[in-house]
Amino acid sequence: MKLTIATLVAALAPAWSAEAADPPTLTVYTYGSFTGKYGPGTAIKKTFEAGCACKLDFVALDDGVALLNRLKLEGAASRADIVLGLDMNLIAEARATGLFAPHGLDVAKLTLPVAWTDPIFAPFDYGHFAVVYDREKLSAPPTSLKQLVEGDPAQKIVIADPRTSTVGLGLMLWVRAVYGDQAEAAWTKLRGRVLTVTKGWSESYGLFAKGEAPMVLSYTTSPAYHMIAEKKDRYQAAAFTEGHYLQVEVAGTTGNAKQPVLARQFMAFMVGPGFQDEMATGNWMFPVSTPSKGLPPEFDRLVKPAKTLLLSPEAVAANRRGWTDEWLRAMVK
Repeated sequence: MKLTIATLVAALAPAWSAEAADPPTLTVYTYGSFTGKYGPGTAIKKTFEAGCACKLDFVALDDGVALLNRLKLEGAASRADIVLGLDMNLIAEARATGLFAPHGLDVAKLTLPVAWTDPIFAPFDYGHFAVVYDREKLSAPPTSLKQLVEGDPAQKIVIADPRTSTVGLGLMLWVRAVYGDQAEAAWTKLRGRVLTVTKGWSESYGLFAKGEAPMVLSYTTSPAYHMIAEKKDRYQAAAFTEGHYLQVEVAGTTGNAKQPVLARQFMAFMVGPGFQDEMATGNWMFPVSTPSKGLPPEFDRLVKPAKTLLLSPEAVAANRRGWTDEWLRAMVK
């Protein structure tokens, strides 16, 4: 049979139509607990896709540290349009890669414990690190970092590795902020109380929840999950007299984003109600914009830090390797 141009076009038309109908895909690198069974990722994906005529593809890695390491390895060839889940302690190092573009958002009205002016990375939630303890196993929790460091070695804590976890990095910086040049000596004392060092927060909190240790390094907001989702007051955060170290989680658009228009749309969506309403009871952190229905009343029962501790991103970038080596020396002695 002789094919004419008309018959050829007619034969290929369905394939062309299907291809043309395929929506563009926005690729967002984030951490595993964000997209996990109990995380906010599923709800956020559904809401964003309903208004974007696109597909949102979350690529989940272990942690914020893993996100930065992955991006460094991939460089400009990365398929990430957005990286969501770095934190304030990593932004100077991330900015130095030259792989991110300005976010272009008005962040002046966002609610944070610190002023936010960074033009590259936009915050989406925040929380203070805390020692969370099991009230059925520990009747007298530490009331200071000093008590944690010098307390009974029989009362164990599970922590995460600062080389692979933003939570582990947060504890390392918390100790540095309080102890300064005596941080290595403090770690040497604390080592006897550490049951194990896990790769990330999910692993450490999982061990704690299984009863392997009476304490775990987490957040002041973690008890809200147990109070709201499980109706339990058993797990609480200890208030420390020196103050608590702050974590602000951020997102950034890559300079070589394949979908720059969708990336800007998502960043604007991220600081609006469709995203922010999921932070308190999905990511179990404080949102940077007040949720549509306000915060759950259980959040009023959480520890309110007497002081917010924070080292500058530039100081962290300049000293992270040295402070990590210091941590390693203390932990393996």
